[in-house]
Amino acid sequence: MSAERATPRPIVGVLCCNEAVVRPVQTVATRFVAPLSRFSDATVVLVPAVIEAVDISAMAIMLDGLLLTGSRSNVAPARYGGAPLPAGQCTDPERDEVALALAGKMIEAGKPVFGICRGLQEINVLFGGTLSTDACHGRHHRGSWDGCFDELFGHCHDVELNDAGLLARATGRRRMSVNSVHEQGIDRLGGGLSIEAIAAEDGLIEAIWARPCGADVLAVQWHPEWNVDRSAESRAFFSLVGSSLRASVAA
Repeated sequence: MSAERATPRPIVGVLCCNEAVVRPVQTVATRFVAPLSRFSDATVVLVPAVIEAVDISAMAIMLDGLLLTGSRSNVAPARYGGAPLPAGQCTDPERDEVALALAGKMIEAGKPVFGICRGLQEINVLFGGTLSTDACHGRHHRGSWDGCFDELFGHCHDVELNDAGLLARATGRRRMSVNSVHEQGIDRLGGGLSIEAIAAEDGLIEAIWARPCGADVLAVQWHPEWNVDRSAESRAFFSLVGSSLRASVAA
């Protein structure tokens, strides 16, 4: 075994969701988990979105980083003072509670937190920002969760990257095409967050970054885990996750 392999991998928590399949179950798509092992070189621990099952303080000590995943559900408007969601859009209150509490504790401890889709929205709310369904105007979601996932995740648009941002440096790109599978978006940006990318068509904020307590907080509105085998830019996101985890462990 090489010296590099003998070094323990950093441990990243991946937040689950509550879904009902006859009875309530904890779910997380494997596509969120596999790239963390393959491209971030991390060990994954699944974090249940069950308030009574998670000791937030203990979990924040155990984990080296946290990924807030995408989900079928949306952040509850009560979390940011928003209007009720349109009919057909669901919430997951326990996911909101665990995600915001654990992410906040991790950030305070100087540990990295990452977000994908819903995860970006949770981070924006955590930093005092707001969300809106109007911000998307039907342009950022096509297809159905009950239909063909290739069609759902195949709906793409261009984003423009901040020249000085982390994603631009990692990808070597200033503009790229990303998939778009969300019905909520950032309305007011949270305090202390920097814009990493915006939608080329309508200016919607598509990626955010901060380093409030010495570790990266990085999130994207798109789904890099979906096409990670075919996209160098998606692999670059997970490489950034790995770099941030290792930097945090070494600090």
